[in-house]
Amino acid sequence: MTDLAAQPGVIPYVDNHDGPRRLLTIDIPLVRHAQIFAPLASIDGRQYVVSWGAVMFEIPADRNVHVSVHLHTNYTGRAGDTSTQFASIVLAPHAAPVRLAAQFPSNGEGSLLPVG
Repeated sequence: MTDLAAQPGVIPYVDNHDGPRRLLTIDIPLVRHAQIFAPLASIDGRQYVVSWGAVMFEIPADRNVHVSVHLHTNYTGRAGDTSTQFASIVLAPHAAPVRLAAQFPSNGEGSLLPVG
């Protein structure tokens, strides 16, 4: 475990990686009709059920990292379809901490945008 992962509230990187690491913070805003959605964050394909607001992860600093956020629901509309919004980004290698803001429009694909 690195010093980053020992900090309260930081989800450690659990896959095999011996190189340097950095801090990733994802801001997941409370969305309209949040009571029917559960936010899920994925780091390199490993999925975590998270809370609304700022969520912190330890990630590799020396290689690309795939980050995605999904708003999952079991609610079915009139047509019987489930509505699951998502946002995805690949972060390039870098040593500095990074903060992303998730944005979910009411109709379709979301985005993860760097903050700062």
